[in-house]
Amino acid sequence: MSLPHAILTALLEKPSSGLELTRRFDKSIGYFWSATHQQIYRELGKLEAEGYIRALPAAQPARGQKKSYEVLPAGRAELARWTATAQDPRPVRDPLLLRLRAAAVVGTAGLEADLRRHLALHERQLAEYREIERRDFPPGRDSTRDRLQHLVLRAGIDLETFWTRWLTQALAEFADLRDDARGGPRGGEPA
Repeated sequence: MSLPHAILTALLEKPSSGLELTRRFDKSIGYFWSATHQQIYRELGKLEAEGYIRALPAAQPARGQKKSYEVLPAGRAELARWTATAQDPRPVRDPLLLRLRAAAVVGTAGLEADLRRHLALHERQLAEYREIERRDFPPGRDSTRDRLQHLVLRAGIDLETFWTRWLTQALAEFADLRDDARGGPRGGEPA
C-alpha cells in the first residue's frame, strides 16, 4: 500500500509528469521505496481514478504531450491519514542472511566472494548517501521539510554503515573459519 503514498508525497513536493516522477524516484524516494516505471505509471492512473490526483491542464494541447499531475485535497487527506496510522516494523527478509544460515548445513562455497561483492555495493551506497548529505544538507538547512528529509537520509546512512560494519565482521569470521579448517590459530588463541 505504500507506493501510492510515495507517489502522493513526491507530487506534493513538486507536481510532475510521470516521466519526471520516475526520474525523481530514481534519485531520491527510490533509495528506500523502489518502483519500476510501469508500476509508477499504473499507480498514477489508479490515483487519478480514485480522485487523489489530477492531470494539470496543458498550456497548449499537443498529441503525445506528457501529463503533469498534482495532488487534490482528497489525496492530501489520504496521505495525512496514512502518515498518522500506526504500522509495525517489517521483519527482515534478506536472502543473504538466509544463505548464511543455509551455509551452516551445506557449506560456504562461493559465499565469501558474494559477501565481498555485497560489501563493495554497500560501501558505494554509503559514499553516495554521504555525498548527498554533504551536497543537500549543509549546516543551517533546518526547515521542517529539510530536517525530516535529512532524517530519512540519515536512516539510509546508518543502515549502510551497519551493513558495511557487519559484512566486514562476517568476512573476518570467514577468514577465521578458513584458519580453523587449516588447523591454524583462532582469533585470541595462542599460535
